[in-house]
Amino acid sequence: MRDTRYENGFTLVELLIALAVTGIVSAAVATLAFAVGTANKGSDDVSRIQAELRLSTLRISELVRNCKLICGMVGDDLAVWRADDNDNGQINPQELVYLEMGPGRNYIKLLDFPSAESWRVTLSEILGGTAKQSLILICDERQTTLVPECSNVQIVPDLPPPWSKSVSVSFELLENGAVRQYQINAALRGWAGHLLETDGSSLVSDDD
Repeated sequence: MRDTRYENGFTLVELLIALAVTGIVSAAVATLAFAVGTANKGSDDVSRIQAELRLSTLRISELVRNCKLICGMVGDDLAVWRADDNDNGQINPQELVYLEMGPGRNYIKLLDFPSAESWRVTLSEILGGTAKQSLILICDERQTTLVPECSNVQIVPDLPPPWSKSVSVSFELLENGAVRQYQINAALRGWAGHLLETDGSSLVSDDD
């Protein structure tokens, strides 16, 4: 009779080969899954960063383009007279916005005082740095983060404020392990230079 002992099962060698092939396939599948997951995470991070950049570019550009005056570069802040809401030719606390980059130049934020009283802030107080501290002490402040966790922020007006008519904001971001530099440029559409005294230290009409 014919020997049929090996016809209904696998030999040890065949089992070892099958296990080796299964291990190779499993490793390949795991590697592919990890690569896809990493790519998706990287894509999500880039999408988030790009969305933040679009918002930041829009907010900064609109602020500079539509403002009345770049009041001063005070420490790490750019002080901007956003608009003359009550058309009185003077700077009121609600109309003042600070573009902040922080002492470490590692973020970009907007600081304003939407609920402040309608008293006036002088240009000399802004240039001297006392206006911001006074407003923080007596008014409810609002901070809006535009670009978090960036580095090497630079805010450069074309001319020393209040004669500035354009501003360049540059910063660096870490994307997928590489540092990329970005720059936002904006120019004033209308400049309230006619409200400045000759030396640029104050506004006309009894500013000081």
